[in-house]
Amino acid sequence: MEEPIKILIVEDNVIIADDMQSMLEEIGYEIVDNVIVYEQAVEVLKNNQVDLVLIDIILASDKTGIDLGKHIRESYDIPFIFVTSNSDRATVENAKTVQPNGYLVKPFEQQDLYTSIEIALSNFEPGKKSKAAEVEDQVAGEGFTSNSVLKDSIFVKKQHLYYRIYFDDIRFIKADNVYLEVNTKDKKFLVRSPLKNYLEKLPQNKFYRAHKSYIVNVDHIDGINTRDILINGTLIPISKDFKEFIISAMNS
Repeated sequence: MEEPIKILIVEDNVIIADDMQSMLEEIGYEIVDNVIVYEQAVEVLKNNQVDLVLIDIILASDKTGIDLGKHIRESYDIPFIFVTSNSDRATVENAKTVQPNGYLVKPFEQQDLYTSIEIALSNFEPGKKSKAAEVEDQVAGEGFTSNSVLKDSIFVKKQHLYYRIYFDDIRFIKADNVYLEVNTKDKKFLVRSPLKNYLEKLPQNKFYRAHKSYIVNVDHIDGINTRDILINGTLIPISKDFKEFIISAMNS
């Protein structure tokens, strides 16, 4: 059975914090701890596995949630989301300096909280630690360790909702001007992204650039000829290199 996502809540309003914890536990997340100040959060992070942190910007201490975000960026390889009542320009600009993985404005509903968390986890790229953290690791001789969540899906926005698409369900992706068309068995989603950048978000053992305009999931190739492959009833052109790769894989 897959382990639940472990979340740390840092919120100095006890009523709001307890309400958030109830919402999250009802969804199925595990709450590692529920603390009110920077120093407590630092201690919890030091001694526990945490997959994601929810942080209020204004805390009941001299140090703010933005200070905590900076500490996480420098010392850990996990995503965090600011959960705050402050959405003024100055606060948002200050928050952006520590590159949060989400920004959720109170009050919010359970679905808003769930969506923000799942998008942050899905789109988080482990390994992008700050330069200071990389130097500290090298000095200590510890190398790189990550307690981030393994990703098995990606979120794609369609109209007013973000839809979770499991990698196994993606058949192929087609470039169309500045957009990508993500194709599953029976749905299509439009994403604004360069094809090369999107390929980097996908599992390297499944997804390959078959053509300058296509990424394909090799698990769903139904047929092949000298110029095309067939996936889900669609003929997709292939490059010479990709054809040689597929033929080599078939004969190995």
